[in-house]
Amino acid sequence: MPPGASRSRCGFSIPLITLAVLLLLPTPRLLASEKEPKENYGFGFAVDLTVPEDEVLDALEQVVSDGIIQGSKEYSREQYIDKAESATSSNLFPKWTGPGKVFYKVRKEALAPQNFKETQDEGTVAVRYVVEAKNPSITSLRIDAVFAEDFRRAIHPSNGSVENAEYKDIKDHIDAFELQKKQAIDGEKKREEDLAKHVLDRSHNDDSASRLVIAESSAQTLEQHVQELRRQVERVVKAPGAPLKSAPFRTATNLQSLPAGSEVIILISTSYWFGVETQEGQHGWIFRDDLESLP
Repeated sequence: MPPGASRSRCGFSIPLITLAVLLLLPTPRLLASEKEPKENYGFGFAVDLTVPEDEVLDALEQVVSDGIIQGSKEYSREQYIDKAESATSSNLFPKWTGPGKVFYKVRKEALAPQNFKETQDEGTVAVRYVVEAKNPSITSLRIDAVFAEDFRRAIHPSNGSVENAEYKDIKDHIDAFELQKKQAIDGEKKREEDLAKHVLDRSHNDDSASRLVIAESSAQTLEQHVQELRRQVERVVKAPGAPLKSAPFRTATNLQSLPAGSEVIILISTSYWFGVETQEGQHGWIFRDDLESLP
């Protein structure tokens, strides 16, 4: 035994006993609250909407052309990424070979946008939207977003914030269309109910002979009223034609060009614009002076 070392009564040295005790002590564990949060990058967003495909496409076309990418930003004081452009393709995604219609929105020269994994450089943000009709009343929508650095060419997936925010914007447009249609239908129904009530009230106040006359002419009166209502809610595009806008202002995106003589149904009326639906079911806005009453 080396000089200065001591033994216990069991024959073990004191340093060995101390080491054994330390090994038996429980090791500290990281508390759950101290763990880093796990983020889901690259999963994208997918949903089945109980909405016809044409209505989803109407809403999507407005979102794709609005110049904004929601759910991310370059600087803390901003709310979103602006100056984005619609595109027919993007090399930041593999070529789409699946079913459905594909749309893209791209913003170049974005500086380290938030909610993309490990972004520290300038590059391009791209969002891809895929729309597929499952049946006449259900439409599938998929959204994916990535950021590609200009210098390293590295692709950074989104953590889902961009996809979810873009979907909310699309859903808001769909809900607005549905509200417009409901308001138009409710207004038409209310006018017809008022007419029927008016005819019924008159029939109660007249004598038997008058009631017979009213009964015989009520069908004709109702048809005339329907024709008058049609004149109130339908308009014709003046020559030489007019653009159908995505929003009620001159600088809004043109959804399509309507030729002279095209008939539209008025859903919303403002001081300078009509919110309309075309014969093909397209929704948009037309300047009031570009429309005239039915002949």
